[in-house]
Amino acid sequence: MAREQGRKVIARNRRAFHDYAIEDTLEAGLVLTGTEVKSLREGRASLTDGFAQIIDGEVWLYNVHIPEYISGTWTNHTPRRIRKLLLHRKEIDRLAAKTTEQGLTLIPLELYFKDGNVKVELGVGRGKRTYDKRQDLAKRDAAR
Repeated sequence: MAREQGRKVIARNRRAFHDYAIEDTLEAGLVLTGTEVKSLREGRASLTDGFAQIIDGEVWLYNVHIPEYISGTWTNHTPRRIRKLLLHRKEIDRLAAKTTEQGLTLIPLELYFKDGNVKVELGVGRGKRTYDKRQDLAKRDAAR
């Protein structure tokens, strides 16, 4: 069987662009179980409440909902388990410096297959206040 080529989007977090001012993005791999990958191939996932944290030099993804695989047995995964992200040491150190000093947070923006592997696009963002959101809406309306 031939390997998949290209990029196939599984889920997007549109709410993140409304709630956060995204300053930087990067791509990371995910450590998943077999039933999680099968569930993702069916296009089922939710990133709405997700966030990432750096703990002991490793990046972990929290609250990303990947529903149980329908045909799975006792080997099925828990839907909201904590998942490890695969990044280079330099990238982790750079993210750790940004998030601790400047008050930024890591938000998953997109979950997709890239050449057969599951990847997540992380955004480094600062939380918006309600008046920031109103200003963005006003700018969009004026541009329209």
